[in-house]
Amino acid sequence: MKRILLIVGGGIAAYKACELVRLIRKAGHSVTCVVTAGGQHFVTPMTLAALSENQVYTTLWDLKDEAEMGHIQLSRAADLVAVAPATADLLAKMAAGIADDLATTLLLATDKPVLAAPAMNVRMWQHAATQRNVATLRGDGVTVLEPDEGPMACGEFGPGRLPEPEAILRAIEAALAPSSGRLKGKHVLVTAGPTHEPIDPVRYIANRSSGKQGFAIAGALAALGARVTLIAGPVALPTPAGVERIDVETAREMAAAVDAALPADAAVMVAAVADWRTGDAAGQKIKKGDTAAPALTLVENPDILAGLAHSAHRPRLVIGFAAETERVVEHAIAKRARKGADWIVANDVSGDVMGGDANLVHLVTESGVESWERLAKADVARRLAERIADAL
Repeated sequence: MKRILLIVGGGIAAYKACELVRLIRKAGHSVTCVVTAGGQHFVTPMTLAALSENQVYTTLWDLKDEAEMGHIQLSRAADLVAVAPATADLLAKMAAGIADDLATTLLLATDKPVLAAPAMNVRMWQHAATQRNVATLRGDGVTVLEPDEGPMACGEFGPGRLPEPEAILRAIEAALAPSSGRLKGKHVLVTAGPTHEPIDPVRYIANRSSGKQGFAIAGALAALGARVTLIAGPVALPTPAGVERIDVETAREMAAAVDAALPADAAVMVAAVADWRTGDAAGQKIKKGDTAAPALTLVENPDILAGLAHSAHRPRLVIGFAAETERVVEHAIAKRARKGADWIVANDVSGDVMGGDANLVHLVTESGVESWERLAKADVARRLAERIADAL
């Protein structure tokens, strides 16, 4: 059981702290809450006390606790300090080292890992000052999650929504996971998600991919101490803790990002890259008329896996993925030889794998084929990360 100190900042997203407390407790951890003055306008200390079954703290000026330096004790007793929601104001104070209330004093006094889940208006999140503060905090070792994108209480749309409580819990547990450090000093490149190849400004060619498996692998590698660069196609997933993320849209953008991220010790090419793109995407929306459907001239996209496997900057270990609907192992063995990869992770996608939370994979290497039992994608990721650590 781990002890989480949860700081609830002032913002409409504070109501999600109630569900986060419930999930932390359900996962077997204890949680103690600190609520800022702004946070108390959105969620009451009594509610959080009932859910956490612990005292809730709101002020630095509690004479009984401060006689015993309570703010120091609180900050040191936890295994991790989580800030959710982390408002623009709170991030700014954290970056500047300001300690003008209980929450900020705790953050300045703690010697434990700190994780912040931002929530604010899209323009506030994108403001240069906020981005500087986030960069400063990350440089100081604070795990700052990427906010979700979507409609906001203010009526605007964009990045700035508090990540869902389930995603925050996953990030907390990843930050708390005992890292063997087996991959410390290693750089691993991961691609994930689909690519979108435009037909016109509103239509595109794509493969079905949620990105869940690739994101899970990136997180598992980071948990083992690796420096992970995740190149992600268009997906709506939170960035795993400790992972550097680069967002792309097309196969050519992904190929360029992979090349720019080298050198790497290993590469795990999980992305479902579209094999073809239109030769000349229309500049305006193609209108549906009385004539026959327009003919699309398709051009082959760059083969990112094969190009990487034969690159002058080839990583020591190159791993590809094969999504098949028939003769899964046979096709994977042929793909490994054809692409020049060291390993191929093959799976049958004829069922509910794409978008689901479980996977049944076969690991194809020079030594043969190893078939794994059906596992949650997070467990597949952890097992593969351990195998990568063994190989490196």
